[in-house]
Amino acid sequence: MPGIVGRKAGMTRMYLEDGQAVPVTLISCPPSKITQVKTAEKDGYQAVVLGFEPLKKPKKTKKFRVLREFPLDDGQEYKVDDEVTVETFKEMAKVKITGISKGKGFAGTIKRHNFRSGRASHGSHFHREPGSIGACAKPGRVHKGKKMAGHMGHDQVTRRDIPLMHIDAEKHIIAVKGPVPGPNGALVIIKA
Repeated sequence: MPGIVGRKAGMTRMYLEDGQAVPVTLISCPPSKITQVKTAEKDGYQAVVLGFEPLKKPKKTKKFRVLREFPLDDGQEYKVDDEVTVETFKEMAKVKITGISKGKGFAGTIKRHNFRSGRASHGSHFHREPGSIGACAKPGRVHKGKKMAGHMGHDQVTRRDIPLMHIDAEKHIIAVKGPVPGPNGALVIIKA
C-alpha cells in the first residue's frame, strides 16, 4: 500500500537499548477504507481513494470526513471496502510525511525571513523595518518574489526519510523520529 492517513497525537520520547533518549511523534492512524479504485483503462492512471474518519450520520454522497488519493504501482491490486491499517508499514524503515505547518499569522521580515534588525540605539529610527525593496526609475517596480512581511506558516510541508521507530497495531499508533508538521490533531499523510 502506498500510504495511509492519520492525525498527529503529540510528542514523547523513546529510549534505545543503549539508553539514549530519542524524541518521537505519535500519529494515530485508525483503519481506513478503500472507497474507490482507479484503473488505467477507465481513469487513465492507477490509484486508490482512502476514506478516513467515518461520519456518525453518513449521507448518500458523503460517508467519510476525509478522502485522500494515493497512486499505485503496476501490479498492485486492491478492492473497494478493503481496510488499510498501520501494519502496512511493518517492513518499512523510513517514511515520508506530509502535513500543514502551524500558522503564525502576519509576520514581519525579521521573524519570517530572518532579516537582521537595525540599530537599537544611537539615534536610530530603523529598528525592525526591512530596508530598501528596490532601485529607482529602473526597473521602476518591485521584483516578483521579493521577501517582505506577510502571512507566515500554514503551508504544506513534506518531511522525507523519517525513521519509523515503533508500530502499535492494537492501538493503531505509529511513532516516528523527530517532529511532524502541524499542531496536535492535525491531519497528516504517511507514504512509503
